[in-house]
Amino acid sequence: MSLPASLQLYPVPPTVEEYRQLRVLAGLSPKSLEAATLGLPNTVFGVSIRDGERLVAMGRLVGDRGCFLQVVDIAVVPDRQGQGLGKAVMGALDVWLRANAVGAYVSLIADGQAHRLYAQFGFAQTAPKSVGMAKVVG
Repeated sequence: MSLPASLQLYPVPPTVEEYRQLRVLAGLSPKSLEAATLGLPNTVFGVSIRDGERLVAMGRLVGDRGCFLQVVDIAVVPDRQGQGLGKAVMGALDVWLRANAVGAYVSLIADGQAHRLYAQFGFAQTAPKSVGMAKVVG
């Protein structure tokens, strides 16, 4: 997917502060400075889309690099939503997966209508065979 001329996709996750800010702007749960500082360096592969210096979209893969990976932190700033940036992020993650993780089980949690985006990249609902479960420690 091609991006508008003013935008550039980089194969790196955002900085800790940018990550924390974009999560909140995009409606995802906030992450503490400590959690983000610990977590981001463990990114298997991440992408950032920028408009100049401004971070406008991001996405990451986390996991063990061989057997299991999870798509996380797919986020786009509100004023750029609906312009294909989420699709561009997923496309970049998918290219990396196809080149580096053949045979891996890749999972994600789809919020709201995001399942429509993920289905375009081959993700399918697992229910009723499997049911996703989650826990926030604290």
